[in-house]
Amino acid sequence: MASSAQNPDVSPYFQIGCGRCPRGGTPECSVLLWPDVLVELRKILLETGLKEVKKWSVPVYVNASNKNIAPLGAFRNHCVISFFKGALLNDANNVLESPGSNSQSTRQMRFTSSEEVLKSKNALIGFLKEVVELEDAGKRIEFKKIQDYSVPEEFTAILNREPEFQKAFEALTPGRRRAYLMHFSQPKQSKTRQTRIEKSRDNILAGLGLNDHYRMKKP
Repeated sequence: MASSAQNPDVSPYFQIGCGRCPRGGTPECSVLLWPDVLVELRKILLETGLKEVKKWSVPVYVNASNKNIAPLGAFRNHCVISFFKGALLNDANNVLESPGSNSQSTRQMRFTSSEEVLKSKNALIGFLKEVVELEDAGKRIEFKKIQDYSVPEEFTAILNREPEFQKAFEALTPGRRRAYLMHFSQPKQSKTRQTRIEKSRDNILAGLGLNDHYRMKKP
């Protein structure tokens, strides 16, 4: 198994962060909270022969066909390596976690120390090889269709009341519509659902996804 070289376009991420928020390059940057953890994860990913690229301002590791296999991420409480087709992995020891209750495909392993990474090295390599095999075999995850999601009554009322808003929502890609419907449906209280809808109004009218405004802020 030949190792891959570090990509110089990706290396700044490990030094100053993703640059998507004002904390980049400061001690408060989430990436800079976990330098040792990220270094060890990077080593393992490159050892598997995956190619390192930069997407969505973070390191993403792709196979020989440039298909996404796994990205790295850093948060305030932990670092993660995510597997894009993680829901298909054989996780006999239940070490993988879902990034959210509505995630249909991605699964993660979370770390807070380089020691944890090294202890999990064999499992990580096994998962990475399995994801590559799944990708090479063309395995797909069957996602729920748009019509399978519940639409909050608060959102339905706005769509019925504002034809232009409905037109803008229906013009979004299926993935973006799914993300919004899951986001709007999560809160139990009507007031919270209403607030989420109102906060997303400008993005929907602009044809943007739930988190696209974060990427727009990047210089």
